[in-house]
Amino acid sequence: MRKTKLLMIGNGMAGVRTIEEILERDPDRFDITIIGKEPYPNYNRIMLSNILQNKMTVDETIMNPYEWYEEHHIHLITGDKVVNINRELQHVETEQGQVVEYDQMIIATGSDSFILPIDGSRLEGVVGFRTIDDTEKMLEIAKTKKKAIVIGGGLLGLECARGLVDQGMDVTVVHLAEWLMEVQLDRKAGELLKTDLEKQGIKFELQANTQEIIGDEHVEAIRLSDGRVLEADMVVMAVGIRPVTKEARAAGLEIGRGIVVDDYMKTSDPNIYAVGECAEHRSKVYGLVAPLYEQGKVLADHITGNLTEGYKGSTTFTSLKVSGCDLFSAGRINETDEIHGIETFNSVDNIYKKVFIKDRTIVGAVLYGDTEEGNRFYNMMKKGDTIDDYTLVSILHKAGEVDAISVAEMDDDETICGCNGVCKGTIVSAIQEEGLTSVNEVTKATKAGNSCGKCKSQIAELLEHTLGEDFVATAPTGICACTDLTRDQIVTQIRAKGLKTSKEVRHVLDFKDKGGCPKCRPAINYYLNMVYPHEHEDERASRFANERYHANIQKDGTFSVIPQMRGGVTDADQLIRLGEVAKKYHVPLVKVTGSQRIGLYGLKKEELPQVWEELGMRSASAYAKKTRSVKSCVGKEFCRFGTQYTTQLGIRLEKTFEYIDTPHKFKMGVSGCPRSCVESGVKDFGVIGVENGFQIFVGGNGGTTVEVAEHLTTVETEDEVIQLCGAYMQYYRETGIYAERTAPWLRRLGFDHIKAVVLDSEKQKALFNRIMDAKEAVSEEPWNAIINNEEKQKIFEVEKV
Repeated sequence: MRKTKLLMIGNGMAGVRTIEEILERDPDRFDITIIGKEPYPNYNRIMLSNILQNKMTVDETIMNPYEWYEEHHIHLITGDKVVNINRELQHVETEQGQVVEYDQMIIATGSDSFILPIDGSRLEGVVGFRTIDDTEKMLEIAKTKKKAIVIGGGLLGLECARGLVDQGMDVTVVHLAEWLMEVQLDRKAGELLKTDLEKQGIKFELQANTQEIIGDEHVEAIRLSDGRVLEADMVVMAVGIRPVTKEARAAGLEIGRGIVVDDYMKTSDPNIYAVGECAEHRSKVYGLVAPLYEQGKVLADHITGNLTEGYKGSTTFTSLKVSGCDLFSAGRINETDEIHGIETFNSVDNIYKKVFIKDRTIVGAVLYGDTEEGNRFYNMMKKGDTIDDYTLVSILHKAGEVDAISVAEMDDDETICGCNGVCKGTIVSAIQEEGLTSVNEVTKATKAGNSCGKCKSQIAELLEHTLGEDFVATAPTGICACTDLTRDQIVTQIRAKGLKTSKEVRHVLDFKDKGGCPKCRPAINYYLNMVYPHEHEDERASRFANERYHANIQKDGTFSVIPQMRGGVTDADQLIRLGEVAKKYHVPLVKVTGSQRIGLYGLKKEELPQVWEELGMRSASAYAKKTRSVKSCVGKEFCRFGTQYTTQLGIRLEKTFEYIDTPHKFKMGVSGCPRSCVESGVKDFGVIGVENGFQIFVGGNGGTTVEVAEHLTTVETEDEVIQLCGAYMQYYRETGIYAERTAPWLRRLGFDHIKAVVLDSEKQKALFNRIMDAKEAVSEEPWNAIINNEEKQKIFEVEKV
């Protein structure tokens, strides 16, 4: 039986989603050909700004790779453009001379960037922001040019501006309206957004009209209508989109702003349909992905003979993909005689919420700073729920008394993924029927989370709610309850997307709790310090209290202070100072610690800054997940059994690696002979002096479960010990899970594997160089220095409050 020839013009998100929906309903009905003018398979246009912001690569935006087309027997033509539609002969002609016949055709040509018709708009350096090629052109210009102007302060323009800032450019946004995103935000939210974006380095010219672009061959500046001239090496047009209708108009189809369609997406030709940004339905053209996907579902039902009520239009919503700027907008956001607003503004946390009410139902919402309730408002708007059962405003309620609706309380027909129109019931059914255990599996099965990705935290909650006790057992092990991402996945994304702060990590990677928790905050801070030793500013608030105070809290609420004594070596002056401080502050216990240092126990928190100042000694890293002490015996210098000068080697090891962050505490021991008085065999890195050099042991841990170290190798010189220790420690830093000791790390990666890495001369040298780079970055940390500065006092004052 001959299949119906289905031709689609356009290979974008709306069109390919329509084909996916058709294949789900009737995979054998059509012989499908797709013609796309771009030389790529279908990609996620929404994520182009993430490429500019160093958060994604081009490959990561591909939604349907070439293999998908082959698997579904779709003939794909890329890099070619339809230039003529012949409705009588029912074929199209392409720019490269191909002729493709059709029985039925879908036009999904999308839209182009609107380029202002002003002088200079054709100069080199003027670009739109619509395609991969546009994005790559901007990246190329940013390599050699410095000043960029983005015309348009809407969603796309702002995401583009942030991306160009991330590329190191000086960026000014020129916007005609009084505030940013004036179509989606009210004035208050627009002003809050502007303030936050200015902190990120973006400059703004509001109520500014671009008169002309200046330059001979390449952009040099723009002139505003008030006569001012702004220098520019690149001008990005982000002032709107224009539906691509040229070929459809030439073919005689009815055209308004777009290609006019009915409720079944049919054009004025019964054999031709249109879907997406090129289509005009009930005098409206949509530019957001959610309504385009809704159109695709209706068209798929209709063209495959399934019952459908047709497309009735969409309630749209907007969110911004710029880290640190959480906003949500949906529906009608202007007050009228019939529409009234209810708003709250928390200036402490910079959280603004406003809902718009008509006839006791929500018709619009604007949220800034906290968008958790966005989905709930969106669902209420779609369902027409009244507000009769809700408290309109609540201030200073106790935590837990008024919470956002959890996924457990949501109805099955409520939307989880607004972009793809996937409801709770669909996701739950897929989890139960297909045995899904991860967010990625849910996305693959249902498409939820496949577009902007904002709903992934709710998908994770649904997994946990649906699977119950089985969730922990079957889902991938995340670093905490805030995310199902593993350590390796998080570090990979930090590197790949250039994430530089903990907040950025939690937002970009869609943590369920965007504020983080006591488990993930210090972990992410560590990973960022490890990946960017010079660029990342250590987030002191993410460290445990012991690290912030440089003192260990005891069971009675007092603290111990342990100054540094490298190798357990002290002198008379230090002992005198310790004694004087102990007497002055009535320290109840002065004790030699298990790490060959002297600790002062029983100090009050408010005494700590002054104690450190009067001691005039550096803080030992006795409280942190860092290089800890290096225990050593007196060695060859004094002991009759000693074979090597162990005290000097111990001091040298401590000086070389002190204060370097590690996944867990890292202890070392240097013994002068096989008697191993300092228990080198149960240290993370143990050294035992022998006649011909130094035996190296790794992966030993004391504690509740004692782990015996593995013999790694024997080296001849102290220099070799130092380099091998650095390489081993750096490999642990780069591959260890935060809070994982070296013994389980050694078992997880395999002793033979680690041995092969750190004993490879080239890898060893590279690892050592990287840990020395990390050491250079931490060696000047103010809290390691003698405590006599305002910053440390402020730290303690904040803690007291």
